[in-house]
Amino acid sequence: MSNITALRAARIALVIGAVMMLAGCTRGMSDLRDWVSQEKQKKGAPIPPLPVIKTFETFLYNDQDRRDPFSPSTAELDNGASNGPRPDQDRTKEPLEAFALDSLKMVGTVGTASGMEVLIKDPTGVIHRIHRGEYLGQNYGHVTAIAEDHLEMVELVPNGNGGWMERSASIALGEK
Repeated sequence: MSNITALRAARIALVIGAVMMLAGCTRGMSDLRDWVSQEKQKKGAPIPPLPVIKTFETFLYNDQDRRDPFSPSTAELDNGASNGPRPDQDRTKEPLEAFALDSLKMVGTVGTASGMEVLIKDPTGVIHRIHRGEYLGQNYGHVTAIAEDHLEMVELVPNGNGGWMERSASIALGEK
């Protein structure tokens, strides 16, 4: 029986210790409240004033002698759109015009110098025979010359003024 009594005494001591610990936690709120009230009484740093917003004078371009700088001039529109090369819209597109030029790969040549053909591999893995004068790439690329290690072409790209300009390009053997 002495073990049961010792066990009960230990339980009672444990309960009394827990109650005292909880009582100690609730007692210390007054110093916290004092600190918060002191901090609230302190003055904060001054906030700098907002910057002054400058107003700008508006200007309407109604004068016939002045041109609106945000619209293209008629000379730029005329030169860019009417003069210069244009893509041939009447012809049917060839199969390799569906792919970007940098996705096409030259894998070889077939034939002699006068009748040489280039072997071009498209991104799907199909190999095409290309002759001089055919088109490839998405910028109306026209093949102008064929050599054993490369093909040369001229592309038509927009010039930014509503017209077109020619740009030379090439695909070398083994190049992507």
